[in-house]
Amino acid sequence: MSWINHYRPHVVVIPEDDANRQLANGFVEAPGIALRRIQVLPPAGGWRSVVETLLSDHVSDMRRFEERLVVLLLDFDEQVDARRRFVEENVPGDLASRVFTVGVLSEPERLRRDLRLELEEIGAVLAGECRGGARAPTWRRPLLEHNEPVLAALADRVSSFLFEA
Repeated sequence: MSWINHYRPHVVVIPEDDANRQLANGFVEAPGIALRRIQVLPPAGGWRSVVETLLSDHVSDMRRFEERLVVLLLDFDEQVDARRRFVEENVPGDLASRVFTVGVLSEPERLRRDLRLELEEIGAVLAGECRGGARAPTWRRPLLEHNEPVLAALADRVSSFLFEA
């Protein structure tokens, strides 16, 4: 877990499970990521628990620390629209623009098999593609391409502080 300055722009990642945590850790540990600007929390224990963790543990801090962005990293289990709708219906409206829901279409283990890489290696590849500004080819794979609209909005918010020069 990294130390972050809550009064400066930063990202908190809430992973659903250990596989998602490994993806997030690979992203954070990739070259060029500003370690003091992103924090990966322990796994929440299920996709609904990710939302519950946000609501119970982070809403008040998000209101206190206006520079905080939260990424909900979950398995979509082939239900992208339903999961995103659930998040949208439960996140307070004043915080909605600072909460981003991303994840693998099915589950990270399937992505690992598809890419033939360890989860942390995949996270590092995804970070490199985000840093380069071209979320291809990995982000455009069928298991990840549904994230494109969210990634575009998230990239607009984090590009000025998350990626070191």
